[in-house]
Amino acid sequence: MLIEGVFAAVPTPFYADERVYLRKMEANIARYSRSLLAGMVVLGSTGEAALLNDEESLELLRAAAGAAAPEKVLIAGVSRESVKATVELAEAAAGLGYDAVLVRTPTYYSRLLTPAFVLHYFRCVADRSPLPVLLYNIPQCAPYMIPVEVVAELAQHPNIIGIKDSSGSVERIQQIVAATKDAPRRATTVTPIFEAVTGRMGTVRERESVVSAGDLSAGAAVSTMTQAPAIKTRSKEVGFQVLCGSESALLASLESGANGAILAFAAFAPQACQEVYLAWKEHEAGLARDKQELITLPGRRIVGQLGIAGIKYACDYNGYFGGYARKPLLPLTGREKQEIEALLAGIRN
Repeated sequence: MLIEGVFAAVPTPFYADERVYLRKMEANIARYSRSLLAGMVVLGSTGEAALLNDEESLELLRAAAGAAAPEKVLIAGVSRESVKATVELAEAAAGLGYDAVLVRTPTYYSRLLTPAFVLHYFRCVADRSPLPVLLYNIPQCAPYMIPVEVVAELAQHPNIIGIKDSSGSVERIQQIVAATKDAPRRATTVTPIFEAVTGRMGTVRERESVVSAGDLSAGAAVSTMTQAPAIKTRSKEVGFQVLCGSESALLASLESGANGAILAFAAFAPQACQEVYLAWKEHEAGLARDKQELITLPGRRIVGQLGIAGIKYACDYNGYFGGYARKPLLPLTGREKQEIEALLAGIRN
């Protein structure tokens, strides 16, 4: 699976009484689908996945998959503390048409987190997951930094295709890229312009058309089924794919060999993030630096310091639905909301 470009880390909308607001999730996903984003990540840290029960998680995965455009890559966060529970959620995501799963380190038994433990966990998940696995290193939330040498070993697994690294360290991105450059390369199906082919695109879809009664000698309307034309594809060799999780390190990470990024900032300003990526890809170094500078300080404050509540208010301010953060996460003050509005002035979304 090609995991390249900028992905939005999608928030989970809630009603005021903390019920999951599925209609708003569908509306947000549909709007992201109209952007230039490569895809979306559902049930990551920005999605408050740790605060959801299994039923809610499945409802959100289903709603997002139903609203997403078929050409957008969908990644499901399926992290659980046990291999069994993680694989079960990965199986559910596969059944809903997701393209890959994002899996963090289980950290409840933190004193057992040796390299052997971490290797065992991820290998067991990857052995049984029906979808390709992206490792998730997020020491801010899961207080463990996956050692680079462990990442390099896991990169040899045929079903582990990459990592999202949210450490914020460009040096670490460089180290991972260097350590995994000899990982097996996989033949991946892509479009003629080398964009990802999702499972939902690859499935032949049937379209129902209704023939009017006036066109039928029998005088009764019937439904006929026609097949959508098959998409044209080609093959591309892809190695271990490295994605950064920090908007402030986006350009530097791309310059260090990262394939793209999964960003909370893209949940409320996808175009601003995409402009950095596109300028870099077109070798417009000065423009890329200017675009990066626009999002660096707002990203550090809104995402890095104000967190989920800040991200959600930024979504509300920029025309997406953010809504409430689930307790025990704290709401914003009025002054913090004004600060977010000032930080986002002039940032395109």
